[in-house]
Amino acid sequence: MAKKDEKEGAPQAAHAATAAAGKKPAQPQAAPPVKEEVKGAVFFTLAVPARVEEIVGRTGTRGEATQIRCKVLEGRDASKVLRRNVKGPIQIGDVLMLRETEIEARPLNQGRK
Repeated sequence: MAKKDEKEGAPQAAHAATAAAGKKPAQPQAAPPVKEEVKGAVFFTLAVPARVEEIVGRTGTRGEATQIRCKVLEGRDASKVLRRNVKGPIQIGDVLMLRETEIEARPLNQGRK
């Protein structure tokens, strides 16, 4: 038991020695605060809203896209009706944000021989 008491008393003796000398016990240094770097500003491209008027059909090699007809609501081509291919769920009345309003999708092949 004497050895156990010596082990427990050793850290206290070291603390008492530093306190008597007027020094603070050594504590780990706090790391300086990490500054987050800003890589760049947020950049949004100009887009024009268009409302879905008609769903024409499925397209793509696996049917993953839907061809729609939409009416441009604002901008240079306001009230123009475009044919576009859209991925994902879509229904009549949805509003799409189009990056450009000049290019149309090719019409679907209606009949196969």
